[in-house]
Amino acid sequence: MTKLRFDGRVVVVTGAGRGIDGGGSSPTPAEDVVREINEAGGAIDAFRRIDAVINNAGIHDPGTFDELSVDQFRAMLDVHFFGTLFVTRAAWPDFAEAGYGRIVNNVPEAMLGGTPELTSYGTAKGAVFGLTRNLATEAAAQGIRVNAVAPRAYTRMSASHSDALSEYLSMPKEVMDQINASMPPEMCAPAAAFLAHESCPLNGEILQVGMGGVSRIAVVHTPGIAKSLLTAEDIAENIDAIMDARDARVTDTVSMEQ
Repeated sequence: MTKLRFDGRVVVVTGAGRGIDGGGSSPTPAEDVVREINEAGGAIDAFRRIDAVINNAGIHDPGTFDELSVDQFRAMLDVHFFGTLFVTRAAWPDFAEAGYGRIVNNVPEAMLGGTPELTSYGTAKGAVFGLTRNLATEAAAQGIRVNAVAPRAYTRMSASHSDALSEYLSMPKEVMDQINASMPPEMCAPAAAFLAHESCPLNGEILQVGMGGVSRIAVVHTPGIAKSLLTAEDIAENIDAIMDARDARVTDTVSMEQ
């Protein structure tokens, strides 16, 4: 097995000031990290290049939809979506000039729903998902690859939501504790490293990772039905066929050969 190395490469990783995916609402962790980077000379002026960006910064503020304020939704978008956008835009000119680059975003499964009290968080991550897929379409012709990880990791941030999730799933606390213990953050690192590596051929893909496993999250189209004069009644009468995903096709952003 060939070891994937990053010798001579420069990779920028955002976030992790207080964990894998968030430091709360305080800017202090981010400011501390910025100071450390500057003191170490870690800027484009020092290395003269940038090869990959891993957008990992985030916050967590769970609550039911009727309890969350519009400002809380905006805060999620500011950190998750615009935070990803601004860092990516800063690196993009260097990637385009070099004809090479790797962008790795963070889009947990919360973007798909299925977990209570995460409408603001999941919505913001859904925006990052849309950015990932659409940017991948533009990136391919320039030698840039844009992908994302959907980490399953138990962190300080997710700990604040563990009790609510246990109650939602009607799961005994001791069982939830065992599940949490099986999701150390470091088990998500291999997927991020692969997607940031020069050998990675993927573009516009999402790798779910954690608990010792990795899989693909994909958007699919079912065969559905087709009629020249489609009515609401046609949909109602054929809903089972429309929803049948057995022969579904994966929606690609661009051809891998492009």
